[in-house]
Amino acid sequence: MEAVTHLVNDTVEFYKWGLTIADKRVESWPMMSSPIPTLAISCLYLLFLWAGPRYMQDRQPYILRKTLIVYNFSMVVLNFYIAKELLLASRSAGYSYLCQPVSYSNDVNEVRIASALWWYYISKGVEFLDTVFFILRKKFTQVSFLHVYHHCTMFILWWIGMKWVPGGQSFFGATINSSIHVLMYGYYGLAALGPQMQKYLWWKKYLTIIQMIQFHVTIGHAGHSLYTGCPFPAWMQWALIGYAVTFIILFANFYYHAYRRKPSSSQKAGKPVANGTSAVANGHSKAEELEDNGKRQKKGRAKRE
Repeated sequence: MEAVTHLVNDTVEFYKWGLTIADKRVESWPMMSSPIPTLAISCLYLLFLWAGPRYMQDRQPYILRKTLIVYNFSMVVLNFYIAKELLLASRSAGYSYLCQPVSYSNDVNEVRIASALWWYYISKGVEFLDTVFFILRKKFTQVSFLHVYHHCTMFILWWIGMKWVPGGQSFFGATINSSIHVLMYGYYGLAALGPQMQKYLWWKKYLTIIQMIQFHVTIGHAGHSLYTGCPFPAWMQWALIGYAVTFIILFANFYYHAYRRKPSSSQKAGKPVANGTSAVANGHSKAEELEDNGKRQKKGRAKRE
């Protein structure tokens, strides 16, 4: 018990020391004065992961087609705005794409970059709705370990990024990731329009490939900064490398099971694979339409939006 008490005290003291080197510009921004709101939302997310499937177990799935269309295209707009702001502000500030230290000044472009990164952090909290929609639609197989790991960790880690390094090379990964999310949510939005869009959505697997390339670029970029002694916090660079390695492993496993492994006889018969990759991620596939129609015929009215 004494060891636990010492650990807690040391953690608190380390956090207090960390606050002395945090970015003073953002401490009054929404959600940034304390980690408690971010941690509380993340805990509620994990609680919903446990309670949601139990609540939906004996209920009809919600269709949510209109909700998904609005949500996905709204995320396209948000991520496009973030990518645009980061690109324009970094060019105006004369940022280097190879080595850019953090500037804590109140220069208009530096504040603009910090603001765009704050919206990027907020977007990671909004993305928890991906999981909520899966569970309400009873797409439980889509809620894989990769899915939960990605959503839960990104929100917390980007609070840390915003608190201590809301600028400099932080813009690089956020720009790439938000640009990819424009494509990703655009895909989901088109899929949500209905089965008539399926013939235009042949490029799904390339999204996974682009995401894996992103993680390799992140490792190379952070590694180059460490090798050249770029005056950007080394702890952040090492954290990015370790984090990107975990995603490469998880996404490679996802890609193999989704597109490389030969399906078993049960999968050929229409059963979804373990991580749910046989269905459109949060859109509205043709198979889903047939399934929903069948439920309407068998059990009557389906859940309304």
